[in-house]
Amino acid sequence: MATAQYKGGKRKGIRTNSKFANKRNKPRKEYIIGIGASNFLGELGGANQIGTNFVKDLEFTATRPSFALGMRYKFAKRWAVKGGFHYLLLSGNDKLTKEPFRNNRNLSFRSHTFELSVQGEFYFTKEQSGHIYKIKNAKGMKSYDYQGYLFVGIGGFYYNPQAKYRGNWVNLQPLGTEGQGLAGGPKKYSRVSICIPYGIGGKYAINKEWAVGLELGIRKTFTDYIDDVSGVYYDNNAIFLAKGEAAATLADPSLLNFPEELGGNSTPYKQTAAGQQRGDKTDKDAYMFLNVTVNYKVPNKRRTRSKF
Repeated sequence: MATAQYKGGKRKGIRTNSKFANKRNKPRKEYIIGIGASNFLGELGGANQIGTNFVKDLEFTATRPSFALGMRYKFAKRWAVKGGFHYLLLSGNDKLTKEPFRNNRNLSFRSHTFELSVQGEFYFTKEQSGHIYKIKNAKGMKSYDYQGYLFVGIGGFYYNPQAKYRGNWVNLQPLGTEGQGLAGGPKKYSRVSICIPYGIGGKYAINKEWAVGLELGIRKTFTDYIDDVSGVYYDNNAIFLAKGEAAATLADPSLLNFPEELGGNSTPYKQTAAGQQRGDKTDKDAYMFLNVTVNYKVPNKRRTRSKF
């Protein structure tokens, strides 16, 4: 609070530290809503080549919707922490690739995915503050502008792979499509897992309270079953006897093939069999999204002087 001094009959005011006041009064809390597109990076579908890692294997036609809610707290000029909820619909289909093995495998899935995460953000551009109406050429005033940031964190997510059987979506995990729970088969996998979120984003301030942005997020996970595909084929007859027709059909819906060496007109047969590769358990699944965001900064409450 400024004090006043009198010297030579004149009142002289002592200036307050405006830089400190601006820093203290700058809004720190921000609410975020985002909507955009998600994509799956795993065994099913993919590019027209033998499976590769990461975005090289991205299948754009498998893009599905993404939605996000979050809250950001900026505790320093270049640092913030953000908590968020994400919903993504992940999808993959071997019919979308022309790679022979994948196309013949003929597996497909979708998964409603729900994620909670906490992330740390580093801003590589400083936040500028200025006049709410962006008056050009006003002395001592900087217009609001763009901020870019990198982020990394930790989260958990729930997923539930499903496939269509006779026109209906069926949950795949209970069916044990790779022999989970059967003699010699792997154990049943959990539909809850951990992820490492990381990515890059940017936002442009419209005024002191509102901003729009774009965020690209990638999730490294620690499960290979988001698409219900990981290891090798199990004995399909044993699956049929233990779990029924739907489980056996969805475990191996591979296409029937006609051997070319026999003129292509002999009895069709399946190229798949128990013990043959169905997925690649050495690489864990991943997913990503690109969201357009709307950000609202919560104004600090103004303190009013007492009338008394």
